[in-house]
Amino acid sequence: MISEVYLGLGSNLGDRVENLTRGARLISEELGDIEMSSIYETTPVGFSNQPGFFNAACRLWTRASPFELMHAIRKIEAVVGRHRTFVNAPRTLDVDILLFGRMVIETPPVVAPHPRLAERSFALAPLVEIAANVTHPTLGLSMAEMLARLPHEPRRIVLPKREWGQSLSDGGSMLGIVSSMA
Repeated sequence: MISEVYLGLGSNLGDRVENLTRGARLISEELGDIEMSSIYETTPVGFSNQPGFFNAACRLWTRASPFELMHAIRKIEAVVGRHRTFVNAPRTLDVDILLFGRMVIETPPVVAPHPRLAERSFALAPLVEIAANVTHPTLGLSMAEMLARLPHEPRRIVLPKREWGQSLSDGGSMLGIVSSMA
């Protein structure tokens, strides 16, 4: 069965656009077809004494189970250079499962929908670009409705969807890191 999944991607270390691009390519190559949002520049949440983030969202169509997806995400983050040090630490690549279809999952290490999605404009703004009318499975609100309820935070588009999508298709093959999920 193919599931429609929404992921949030973020980077605030190194070449942030390249980190997101490489992460998106690996997700596509290893897990299934994706559609990307634009890349947004946002301020850090939690630990504020760090560089600003570039954030994006993607729609993924995958045969992976939620647990296979989480395993693959962790490997992809590592390939792009992520080292886990402390909560909300600066990172080369952070990939979160925002929604896994209409499923509600609360079995570590997978929790979906993301428990703080409704509070995070940095995740919702790019998500609304590709899934404005998708409804949160427990809150019953669309992504656009959830974003509208939050205070407007400064954010700007760094790389529009049409330009970033082109850069993704221009890249060569990435190192395979997970077994086939077919």
